[in-house]
This record gives sequence, C-alpha cells and structure tokens, in this order.
Amino acid sequence: MTLGTLFWLFVAGFLVWYWWQAKAIKDSVLQAAHRYCKSMDVLLLDDAVYLRGLWFKRDSQGSLRVWRRFLFDFATTGEERYTGRVIMLGRKIVHMELDPHRF
Repeated sequence: MTLGTLFWLFVAGFLVWYWWQAKAIKDSVLQAAHRYCKSMDVLLLDDAVYLRGLWFKRDSQGSLRVWRRFLFDFATTGEERYTGRVIMLGRKIVHMELDPHRF
C-alpha cells in the first residue's frame, strides 16, 4: 500500500464520517422543527429542513464551534408559505424563530 492510497482512503473515510454526522444533525434539527411548529400551532411543510449557512464561531466559553443555519417552510392555513429558522452552535440549538405570519 502506497502513501497515496492511504491518503485517498483517509479522504474517503473522512467524507463518509462527515456525511454521517451531517445527516444525524439534520435529523435532530428536523425533529426540533416538528416540535417547535407543533408548539406554535403551525404546520411544517415538506417535512424538510435546509442547511443555508455554515461557519465557525466561538461559544460562550470561548471554544470554536461549527455554526449552522437551517431554514424550513411552514404554513398556518395551507395557503401561504412562510420561513422558519434554526440556528445551531456545535450540536446545540441556540435559536429558533418563525417569520411573521397570519393565523
């Protein structure tokens, strides 16, 4: 086995690990969005959340964490679509909000 082969195996392994972790995080955000929409008496549309931001930021203890912003669509009556947001810092949800909407 050459050094080049080991390098590509490492890269492939890292990509698989990253995909697995990203999927787990997205699934947990989807569950949190479901719970939040239910508590706010709105309907989560498309049963999906979308990653729309990825950055590095420091938490309150000064540790560098991955900052993620997810968006999702919701409706109150089924006629109009609105956008909701979930902000994560590391594996912790730090903020959830819904756009202003009609009841």
